[in-house]
Amino acid sequence: MSPAIAIRELDKVYGEFHALRGVDLEVSERERVVICGPSGSGKSTLIRCINQLERHDGGAIVVGGVALGDDLRNLDAVRRETGMVFQHFNLFPHLTVLENCALPQILSRGARRATAEEKAQGYLARVRITEQAGKYPGQLSGGQQQRVAIARALCMEPRIMLFDEPTSALDPEMISEVLDVMVDLAEAGMTMVVVTHEMGFARKVADRVVYMEAGRIVETAPPDRFFSAPRDDRTRRFLSKILKGS
Repeated sequence: MSPAIAIRELDKVYGEFHALRGVDLEVSERERVVICGPSGSGKSTLIRCINQLERHDGGAIVVGGVALGDDLRNLDAVRRETGMVFQHFNLFPHLTVLENCALPQILSRGARRATAEEKAQGYLARVRITEQAGKYPGQLSGGQQQRVAIARALCMEPRIMLFDEPTSALDPEMISEVLDVMVDLAEAGMTMVVVTHEMGFARKVADRVVYMEAGRIVETAPPDRFFSAPRDDRTRRFLSKILKGS
């Protein structure tokens, strides 16, 4: 079986700044990969290249057997199969929670409103926020808004979910409610790539943890070895800092 995501020799350059340098990464179907590293290491750039929110400058990306490049039809095909959740929730403030989840289905998939709203209600229930369906984003907490953003992505029924630091904009007391939803998705078998500093989540959910620094993948390992016996000095230094502060 071909991997869900295959990345080969990936490069991304911003002017004179080399954000990604020859990155190789494969993600299997139903695998959960957590990417961590210091700020500026390239981890968010990498995940944004997977669905071409950032265009790569060299190398290859294949998602679900579809190569990403200049063919926009391929890009549309990949985005139909790939959901993404960002640091900031990107909800439409003038639409209710239900409308935020239904509208993408109507616009992108041509779904009928009643069908879209029924599916939205189902996914809002899955992220345990059904009772907020008639409210507007500004009436919700940050954790609730992020759960709505996850439900909205799930409404498109993606095969792969990408998370770019989904808890970094949240107050500490709201982080666990979002991580709980992500754990549920992982346990249901969703293919996931997650950029995060939440090492407890990585220990619990990840099949593999990837450490990046200076635009390169430094180390990749299952969580038990990654946390107990990292092989690279750079990984050990990072873990000593982040685990000490947690």
